Amino acid sequence: MSIYSTQPLVLGGLETYPLASRKSKVHVRDFAKPPRNNASVAALIDSLPAFLAAQDLRDLLAAIRRARSQRRAILWGLGGHVIKVGLGPVLIDLMRRGFVSGIAMNGAALIHDFEIALAGHTSEDVEAALGEGKFGMSEETGKYVNEIAKLAARIRIGYGEAAGQFLTSGILNARHADASVLISAYRLRVPVTVHLAIGTDIPHMHPAADGAHLGMATLHDFRLFSAMVKEMHPGGVYINWGSAVVLPEIFLKAVSVVRNLGVPLYPITTANFDFVQHYRPLQNVVKRPTAATSSKMKNQSRGYAITGHHEILLPLVAAALAITSASPSKKSKKNKR
Repeated sequence: MSIYSTQPLVLGGLETYPLASRKSKVHVRDFAKPPRNNASVAALIDSLPAFLAAQDLRDLLAAIRRARSQRRAILWGLGGHVIKVGLGPVLIDLMRRGFVSGIAMNGAALIHDFEIALAGHTSEDVEAALGEGKFGMSEETGKYVNEIAKLAARIRIGYGEAAGQFLTSGILNARHADASVLISAYRLRVPVTVHLAIGTDIPHMHPAADGAHLGMATLHDFRLFSAMVKEMHPGGVYINWGSAVVLPEIFLKAVSVVRNLGVPLYPITTANFDFVQHYRPLQNVVKRPTAATSSKMKNQSRGYAITGHHEILLPLVAAALAITSASPSKKSKKNKR
């Protein structure tokens, strides 16, 4: 016999109800479908269950297609990892298909794309090089990436545009131009902006680095990016791929600038793709810019956070977007949370 004064409840008096009468969040009609033999990408997307991240992905794809058809801005923020895992050709194809209105890069993305264009390889072994005092000391990267900033300041254009101009000028032999996002964007006249935090990138260690030139080039690009964000109103899309700090902060400030100038920037769609969901992308990309700006406004803006590896998710998204003639999915229900 228990020594406790409190005894377990007797549950015989509980009231119950028929299961069939209950409203449920999950229903078999929304379940995943087994893949068919030789299934197309469209069939794969349609076979996903209508829940959580799968439905988020489906809704985001619909928003991107809608923005393209309505000629609204579709902006891509790229961290360095996206470039160095070999996704340049996929991004280039998306540009050609009209799914990229503008690109924002951090300094790492600029460096990786520059090295790929010039040498066909990038991403050094940091641990090995750091021990020998050689990390970040590539001569061409330090010299020419800083030269691009000086070019931008001299002719009063942004860092991203100057990079495209420099790499296509013939000054260097860009032997792998077909894999370079910077070169393809320049040739297609897709604006690229580069956003620096001085001291975070290897060219800043080199004697050629000049703070005034770097600052002028990246400040120009912040103002250009703000103009690109303005073009998201109404119905545009911003997708942050793999930048945990710099680009989410840049996007938030651009949103504030645009709204301060009288553009509601509503409704918009935002998304953060990364293999870890960090605080700043969740707040500054997914949540804050899409929150209702008025208590009387029905919030039609949406923000999505989709977790996974870039080298898997970005090709999947690109393949789904390439199916421009695919019929809309029958699964249009709201997320089940």
